Amino acid sequence: MKKALAVLSLSLLFSSMVWTQHKRDPLTELEVDQLRETAQEPDKRLKLMVKFARARMLAIDQLRSDPKLAQGRGAKIHDLLEDFMNLMDEIDDNVDNYSSKQSDIRKSLKELVEADTDFQLKLRTLKEAAKSDPKISDESKDYEFVLDNTLEAVNQSVDNARKTLDEQNEEFAKKKKK
Repeated sequence: MKKALAVLSLSLLFSSMVWTQHKRDPLTELEVDQLRETAQEPDKRLKLMVKFARARMLAIDQLRSDPKLAQGRGAKIHDLLEDFMNLMDEIDDNVDNYSSKQSDIRKSLKELVEADTDFQLKLRTLKEAAKSDPKISDESKDYEFVLDNTLEAVNQSVDNARKTLDEQNEEFAKKKKK
């Protein structure tokens, strides 16, 4: 019994290690290089990340609208949504990090709030399409769960960005008065 439990434990550990190694990076090599170049420029870095998130959303829109790309569309949308969600999480981490270091990221936060509002609309539209169109409903089974998680991530992102923007506006206004 102990041997079987030990073998099972090792199997689970090995499986999780293999899965972790195959986890996809949401960024291309070119995007990673661009982010490295802006490592010391918080505002530019955040704007780049928003640009990358917009590119994922555009890819989803194109995938949905092109009938030639119907083969495996659900799985492709799943992967793009997952990449998009990972980018949103990374953006939030950067916002929190730069805010704690009192970097002035107000311009990029304004852009992020606008982008998040657009993302919310597009994700809700995708969700509604899955409910109303039987053809889309079938393929949406591949991405329904990640779509819900992505929508939640965007909702949290816009709340965090607005809160941080308000805090920064207040803080920099106080500094300006002094």
